[in-house]
Amino acid sequence: MPRDTTHHSADDPALEPARARLRELFGFEDFRGVQSQVVARVLGGQSTLAVMPTGAGKSLTYQLPATMLHGTCVVISPLIALMHDQLRAARANGIRAATLTSVDADWRETMDAFRQGALDLLYVAPERASSPQFHDLLTAAPLALFAIDEAHCVSEWGHDFRPDYRQLLPLMEGFPEVPRLALTATADAATRADILTQLGIPPGGLVVAGFDRPNIRYNVRHRDNPLRQLARLMEEQPGPGIVYAPTRRKVEELAEKLAAATGRAVLPYHAGLEPEVRAANQAAFVASEDMVMVATVAFGMGIDKPDVRFVAHAGIPKSIEGYYQETGRAGRDGDPAQALMLWGAEDFARARMRLAEVDETRRGGERKRLDALAMLVETAECRRAILLRHFGEDPPVRCGNCDNCLEPADVVDATELARKLLSAAYRTGQSFGLGHLQKVLTGDSDERVAQRGHDRLSVFGIVDPQEAAMLRPLARALQARGTLVPTEHGGLALGGNARAVLKGEEEVAIVVPPRRERSRKRGGDGANPVGDPLFEALRELRRDLAREAGVPPYIVFNDATLREMAGLRPVTLHGLGQVTGVGAKKLEAYGEAFVSLIRRF
Repeated sequence: MPRDTTHHSADDPALEPARARLRELFGFEDFRGVQSQVVARVLGGQSTLAVMPTGAGKSLTYQLPATMLHGTCVVISPLIALMHDQLRAARANGIRAATLTSVDADWRETMDAFRQGALDLLYVAPERASSPQFHDLLTAAPLALFAIDEAHCVSEWGHDFRPDYRQLLPLMEGFPEVPRLALTATADAATRADILTQLGIPPGGLVVAGFDRPNIRYNVRHRDNPLRQLARLMEEQPGPGIVYAPTRRKVEELAEKLAAATGRAVLPYHAGLEPEVRAANQAAFVASEDMVMVATVAFGMGIDKPDVRFVAHAGIPKSIEGYYQETGRAGRDGDPAQALMLWGAEDFARARMRLAEVDETRRGGERKRLDALAMLVETAECRRAILLRHFGEDPPVRCGNCDNCLEPADVVDATELARKLLSAAYRTGQSFGLGHLQKVLTGDSDERVAQRGHDRLSVFGIVDPQEAAMLRPLARALQARGTLVPTEHGGLALGGNARAVLKGEEEVAIVVPPRRERSRKRGGDGANPVGDPLFEALRELRRDLAREAGVPPYIVFNDATLREMAGLRPVTLHGLGQVTGVGAKKLEAYGEAFVSLIRRF
């Protein structure tokens, strides 16, 4: 097991050289959150599991020490696209980095550079990392660190388990003196414990940052007209966005219709597209400042784009962990961002039917995940509080930046109406849909109702017009909870706790959302809220420089750095070097162009 003996604190003077390097490489005055704690442990040779939310700067915790330690840091990452994004960002900051993947033509040069000790970072996928040939390569030069990104993939309890990650421990045990740094944004207590075991990290090596992403506004809506709802979101949010759809067919359909409805650039992404089309669409999205990608969750961990302004789900995600990670792709730069989930009762119905296909040993855990998701969409409580409690935190009751905090919903006792609806489903043979049950309950006898004798049942006409308006939202809620379940022919049958509700042993409360006014698009856009012409000119220059360098605009500078430039208006290279995010390498590469532009203003 790797050594774990050196003790450092975030205030340790030993971190001062790291702070100096932080300023030089990244242009930041100090570390954020638990970065200092993690960097101190890495520099001290201690193995660590760091659980940090997306956007908290996980990659910095190994990139920076890699430039200070003797030897190469080997980074194990699950997706080639993600590695190439991080490679561009590292090189732009002056870090000696390379990837060794199946699509890299320069693999011989990369292996030679590693053997010569000329690399700070070497990125590889877990499949390659676990091969005997790679083990042999690693014996040819000194190693500084093993960094395992997306470490929840090693755990069967994690939401994205990958068997190849289980082969990493034997590799690392071949180099017992090399410390390990495992990184993830999404891991509950059980997953964290499993990661520590699977990667041979001592329990004392766990560092957990807060899970909160206060810049993300969480919104959950019933899906009534998804095209209109998503188009409205795109109108309010002019920056880049991701829309997750549940199927490939839905991805294609939504991408086409949203492009037509909004006039925005919208592209599809799913595993059924030709590899070159997928790669081209992803590259276009990464380089864009306003494009929207409609995708399946295959478009996942490979996204290292900081300026995504919204993430929308056109259906329910697989779990709260999945939802947290997917929405976490918005606002990684710390600027305001939105997460919108559109859900329907049929989403939960399908998910509950799929539980029958899950291995029996995992079925209980999957059912709990689905129940937790149902609670999130149905609650009148603060959405953020529910998310954070799921990960073991004790948040305030209200966050002030989710739909339920900004526009509180009403909670209605619907126990009696629920008993009437469940009784109607039972007495009609548990084979009719909601439309038929509504007619029976409200006393609307049509030919179908009369033909089956349902107008003679005791439940016929027992719901008055005022209650009738609640039947549809009640049915949605009961289906989300599994109290009502769909039959294969489209009927509704009793499930879950239905009998307890009918017997009066359990109460049913449902949430009635407020009527929401259409929000108006503000002047300027989210990146440039005050409409500063200098900021727009800086963005134009950034676009040109990025095109010349063949990198996405955010690799040059992010929006926050440009806003600070526009505010401070530095007219010397020394002054520009004081702006957050302007490190030595970028000052040398781009400084003169930006200073010249600012002087003209």
